[in-house]
Amino acid sequence: MEKDRAVTFKTNGQINIILNNQSKEISEVNDSRSYDLKIPKVEEKHTILKEIEEEMEALVGMDEMKQMMKEIYAWIFINKKREEEGLKAGKQALHMMFKGNPGTGKTTVARLIGKLFYRLDVLSKGHLIEVERADLVGEYIGHTAQKTRELIKKAIGGILFIDEAYSLARGGEKDFGKEAIDTLVKHMEDKQHEFVLILAGYPSEMDHFLSLNPGLLSRFPLVVDFQDYSVDELMEISLRMINERQYKFSREAKLKLKEHLTMIKNTVYPTKFSNGRYVRNIIEKSIRRQAMRLLLCDQYGREDLITIKAEDLVLKEGKGGNIS
Repeated sequence: MEKDRAVTFKTNGQINIILNNQSKEISEVNDSRSYDLKIPKVEEKHTILKEIEEEMEALVGMDEMKQMMKEIYAWIFINKKREEEGLKAGKQALHMMFKGNPGTGKTTVARLIGKLFYRLDVLSKGHLIEVERADLVGEYIGHTAQKTRELIKKAIGGILFIDEAYSLARGGEKDFGKEAIDTLVKHMEDKQHEFVLILAGYPSEMDHFLSLNPGLLSRFPLVVDFQDYSVDELMEISLRMINERQYKFSREAKLKLKEHLTMIKNTVYPTKFSNGRYVRNIIEKSIRRQAMRLLLCDQYGREDLITIKAEDLVLKEGKGGNIS
């Protein structure tokens, strides 16, 4: 007999399944016969959501994005239940717009969305095609539409991710970028359930882009703001990155890095600072610097091999320029 199940919801959005206690009388026997007790296999619900949540938890911050992922999952799941009951289940377009400065995780999240939609049978492949203006805009009349259609064809079953999408509108009315926008809009309507289009870029630039194309915003029901990381979040990112590589910071190195990130956040214009990407670059350079130091000192003990010292950190001065 299949066990009854109760579903409870935690305040943090996680879903638990509780099995009701059942008792079963087993008659005592005095002979030497053995009994194989078959325990019913219980299929855990919402495993897809749980897996995606675990991957999202590996990302620092992004509370709005994490909540949206849960809402999308819930909407798709409930729609399937409505279909089973013979109720109307509308197919909502899932095209998105990501607004955020460099290095705030936009591409990483796009890949996770592709995986989620594939697991939920929303997309047949779930792959990501990442492009920019040069990949879409041609050199003569008709060339742009052709290039754009080819990329959309490659993205069928997955996600077409256009970074710095506002650059398509920079050239004015006579620029071929407008042709790319028109082609994208047409295929968003004609093939709206065959692929997902994600436009990404700096917040202010994207807002200006939308003001030039008033009808464009209505075609993107999901708009997500990717906030810049705080100093504490950048430190958490750096510690996660370095732990994954089986290294650790010395106390002095950790203090030096935090002081540097605080200075950079206070002196560099937000759009010129590449957030998580900047931290990754620091770590990769420090690992190379540490390797050279150990080679010259001829020190190869375990503690030497895993410790990044303050002298290994190669840091830039913040002067308002581009810090990538």
